[in-house]
Amino acid sequence: MKAVAIGFFDSPPPGIPRWEGGPVPAGCVFWKKAMDGQTFYTVPADHYNCAVGSHTHSIALPAERAHELNDTVAFMARNHYVETAEVPGIPTLARSPGTVAYGPMENAGFKPDLVLIAAKPAQAMLIYEAAIKAGAGGAVANALGRPACAVLPLTMASRQTSISLGCKGNRTFTGLPDEEMYVAIPGDKWEAVLERVAEVHEANAAMERYYRDRKTQLQP
Repeated sequence: MKAVAIGFFDSPPPGIPRWEGGPVPAGCVFWKKAMDGQTFYTVPADHYNCAVGSHTHSIALPAERAHELNDTVAFMARNHYVETAEVPGIPTLARSPGTVAYGPMENAGFKPDLVLIAAKPAQAMLIYEAAIKAGAGGAVANALGRPACAVLPLTMASRQTSISLGCKGNRTFTGLPDEEMYVAIPGDKWEAVLERVAEVHEANAAMERYYRDRKTQLQP
């Protein structure tokens, strides 16, 4: 389980190199690169190859490619993957970023707007419980499915920890295992969440012992 820092900036953050890995099929590929240890920033053009991802990031496609969002949504609709009427409800960033920075949270080198974690459901459970204790989540969680990248603007807008079940594109492009999902935490609440993880782990261990005893006593 690795935490990735993601920051949205008007200009390149000092000391962070530009992405030099060539074209990628979608911006979520940058999540995986950061999970693998790379730190870098991207510019809007680096995101153009995914029309849906550009949409969630409020990145306008160039005029000659502007049709690609409608084309992609139409293809999805023909294949009964998404309905056109759903598109307006997909979260998007409030403003278009000049650059987007990515890196491992432990040494990102820039102040993140949010922290993204790929986790198994049992791990996500503990993280979210820590987020609740830290004031970064509520009893009812923000959760969504496709597109996975929409979890970023959802977290930015709500300032609360959000959960993404992923999407077929993200799982294809990043290799996210079937047994994992995403948790996104506001960057300014990350440290507070970390401070509550040990407490949550101990509490769950105590509850597990209690529940195992109850299971032994009462389960037929």
